[in-house]
Amino acid sequence: MRQPAGVILAGGLATRMGGGDKCLLPLGGAPMLAGIIARLAPQVSDMALNANGDAVRFAGFGLPVVADSIEGFAGPLAGVLAGLDWAAGQGHESIVTAAGDTPFFPQDLVARLLTATEGMDHPLALAATPDGRQPTFGLWPVALRHDLRAALTGGLRKVVIWTDTHGGQMAEFADAGAFFNINTPEDLATAEANL
Repeated sequence: MRQPAGVILAGGLATRMGGGDKCLLPLGGAPMLAGIIARLAPQVSDMALNANGDAVRFAGFGLPVVADSIEGFAGPLAGVLAGLDWAAGQGHESIVTAAGDTPFFPQDLVARLLTATEGMDHPLALAATPDGRQPTFGLWPVALRHDLRAALTGGLRKVVIWTDTHGGQMAEFADAGAFFNINTPEDLATAEANL
């Protein structure tokens, strides 16, 4: 199996941050998205950004921007579906997703997800820590995109319900702090201090 493509999920509404694009907030003197791209790029074969609205605001990052095809901000699974549809058009067999507000995710994320799915016909896994599963960090097979579309159209929104239905595995990570995500101005200050 060739290396998965990467899809950064940044399609949410960022209500706890007052709206706008969390991934464009400055962290370490650059937009948070720049650091996430730099962290994910060595792990994947290709990359896209899932975001809604005017794609021009991301033009400086050099990534294709794919919007949700399910209306009404249907959550992370809608972003996964958008990524899978893009990947299918590029000839990829799978994608790995990373959240656009989680700047410290593991540098061996993809390798560990692939290891967790060895032997599966349709490799599907979520990252997990002692705190539980991390539903925006996963390995997703393009082959299941039509099933995911049907589930979303039917109203499903919970990531783990869909992954469990398809025998999704877990890639265990001991450091829960690696998946620290930025939801509030206080979180952003904490991330800045942790750099």
